[in-house]
Amino acid sequence: MFPMKVNELAKLVNGKVIGDGDLIINRLNRIEDAIRGDVTFLYQGKYEKYFLDSTASCVLVSDDIANEPKENQSLIVCDNPYLSFISLIKHFENMRNKPVSSIHSSATIASNAEIGKFVQIGANAVISENCRIGDYSKIMPNVVLYKNVIIGENTIINSSVVCYQDIEIGNNCIIHAGAVIGADGFGFVESKEDGSYEKIPHIGNVKIKNNVEIGANATIDRALLGSTIIEDGVKIDNMVHIAHNCIIGENSGIAAQTGVSGSSKVGKRNRFGGQVGLAGHLETADDVTLIAQSGVSKSVIKPGVYFGTPIKERLHAFKIEACLRQLPELFAEFDKLKKSCSSSE
Repeated sequence: MFPMKVNELAKLVNGKVIGDGDLIINRLNRIEDAIRGDVTFLYQGKYEKYFLDSTASCVLVSDDIANEPKENQSLIVCDNPYLSFISLIKHFENMRNKPVSSIHSSATIASNAEIGKFVQIGANAVISENCRIGDYSKIMPNVVLYKNVIIGENTIINSSVVCYQDIEIGNNCIIHAGAVIGADGFGFVESKEDGSYEKIPHIGNVKIKNNVEIGANATIDRALLGSTIIEDGVKIDNMVHIAHNCIIGENSGIAAQTGVSGSSKVGKRNRFGGQVGLAGHLETADDVTLIAQSGVSKSVIKPGVYFGTPIKERLHAFKIEACLRQLPELFAEFDKLKKSCSSSE
């Protein structure tokens, strides 16, 4: 942990020091705010104006930017300063969170729950019957795990998350505060007589694979039968809703306030902007990008970038938008021509 010398930081990122390698570094910081004692990075050209005036003690730079450092400043030359800086963040985060075993006295843990080594369980957490929590995982305060929940290794379940019965969460996952995993899907049968509803029981579960991150207040519904599945590497933003029996493909990213309706299958490496909506029982191909506020009413069978409601190929959609913006002027021109034609008759 800090303080550290520049030479020590350079070893962590496999970089080359230009300047005084014995300068002491106390903190990571953004280049806009970095001062003496800080380490920061320069990556994109638009930040060079900050670099020129920066008093940071150390700056990670690429080889094409490397030059003689200022007085009381050292440079570390890296292949990719941004990724190297991220690796420093991860390093210090791991150092700060060295594994310890701790179970708060107010936590409620069923006698037959299996708790791995170096597990942390916070205040007022509830671990129900037959739950299993893997090594190095963290269950933060006020988390509730219903019966038969399985949590993998090195996974963090943040405060006030609720996991309903039979949920499975893999290794190296992060579930942010307030997420609800495994609530019933929105399934009802409507009466033809009086329009009332009869609830359809949902007896499936949710399976979240490895290296998944789920944002605050996101909701992922359990399957009617079988499983709602979040594949490896998926990243889900805050306030996203994934309905029953959906499958979200590997390494897909879904931004805030998006909704995926029941039994939809999202391909690998999909990218959904904010407030995207998918109707139910659809499929998207691998490598599909949906720009924010797009609405999908039928399956997307080809990779590409799409926009609009209903969605269209991006460039086609943008051309339509451009034409729509000209409608007032076009209508005025049309009205003028119409009046001209009428007066000449």
